[in-house]
Amino acid sequence: MRPPERIALDGMLLRRWTLADAPALHTAVLESFEILHPWMPWAAERPKPYDQEAFIASAISQWDTGEAYIYGIFDLNGERLLGTVGLHARVGPGAFDIGYWLHVDHTGKGLATRASRALTDAGLALPGTERIEIHCDEANAASAAIPRRLGYRLDRIDDHKPDAPAETGRLMIWAKSRS
Repeated sequence: MRPPERIALDGMLLRRWTLADAPALHTAVLESFEILHPWMPWAAERPKPYDQEAFIASAISQWDTGEAYIYGIFDLNGERLLGTVGLHARVGPGAFDIGYWLHVDHTGKGLATRASRALTDAGLALPGTERIEIHCDEANAASAAIPRRLGYRLDRIDDHKPDAPAETGRLMIWAKSRS
């Protein structure tokens, strides 16, 4: 069983990536590079168009294998890219973690919170899923606000080697359980 390929929310649509989305994704990453670079290891350098093509091809493959369910966040018509959000099966059996980012023009509007709520619900509805996590660096206050708003609890703070320029090396692990 997999989560739905499309999730309609108030004013936006989460939908599975297609290769046709690569140009819009490339533009969104370029336009948002200054806010992504400090926090996202994959944004170490300005991307080339083939970087987004490779990302989407990987996202399609990961969806098919159940490794991750990564969505583009679009306006309700599915035309304008607002960001991305995904459920990733990389935190152990019976668990997913949620990752997200938004286009610079769409931050501060609650979109990442609403998208993360939808994926929390979708993930916990999958058979065998007992836990959803959100990970962020201790210094990333905007990202940490999302699990707080959604009723996640701070499970722990792990020391880790920083992966991006603004990271402190203290990774907050937020968790929400089925029970």
